[in-house]
Amino acid sequence: MKLFISADIEGVTGIVNWDEADIEKSFSKYFTEQMTREVRAACEAALAAGVEEILVKDAHSTARNLDPSKLPEQVKILRGWAKNPYIMMAGLDSSFDGVFFIGYHSAGGKNGNPLAHTMNMRNEYVKINGEIASELTINAYTAAYTGVPVLLATGDKMICEDAQKLNSHIKTVPVSEGVGSASISIHPNLALQKIQEQVKAVLADDLSKYLVQLPESFHVEIAFREHYHAYSGSFYPGAKQTGHKTVSFETNDYMDVLRFLFFVL
Repeated sequence: MKLFISADIEGVTGIVNWDEADIEKSFSKYFTEQMTREVRAACEAALAAGVEEILVKDAHSTARNLDPSKLPEQVKILRGWAKNPYIMMAGLDSSFDGVFFIGYHSAGGKNGNPLAHTMNMRNEYVKINGEIASELTINAYTAAYTGVPVLLATGDKMICEDAQKLNSHIKTVPVSEGVGSASISIHPNLALQKIQEQVKAVLADDLSKYLVQLPESFHVEIAFREHYHAYSGSFYPGAKQTGHKTVSFETNDYMDVLRFLFFVL
């Protein structure tokens, strides 16, 4: 069995401030360590369950947050950005048996996490087929596009609820709940325990139940904070400006969506 893990930081246990997610700031060290601990917990449980190969994509900011030396020796890690439309899912292909999302967070335009955003801070929200889309939604659809089931999501309560809206079978570990610009979190050690429990449970299940259904067609809308980004994005082939700060794109092929987001978002 072969697993892919996409790891972010704004949904790890206890994080609440942008300085804590910035590796250039001193206090981020604790949270990059917690990010590593949560990924390691998932890897250890997966290996104990018989998984043979794991590829971890460090998928936050610089993509240089995880400490590779603290992951199991059987694990491979993809650091840095490959600069292709898969972005946070770079390295994924149809040879994998499942995907874990670790440390994920609520979407831009939602209030489930004080650090809620989608991909960057230039936009207010991204919508797919009229619904606000998180990074998890975008990446779960990438998994579906390659035919790989989404098995586990950890992060704030709202993103875990959103994951189960995509497929009710997806195992989740809600480690925090946003309250305005604050957050209530469980103990970091308890988070590790819960992650290992859910990994064990999902890998003992029928993984085919966890495949997210990919929509037949896509209407994508991005609302930018600054009007000129919408103007600029409108020059992407097939895109059009639909408001002072909004640009939209339609297609039946999800790879076209990923290309649009890659170049315009």
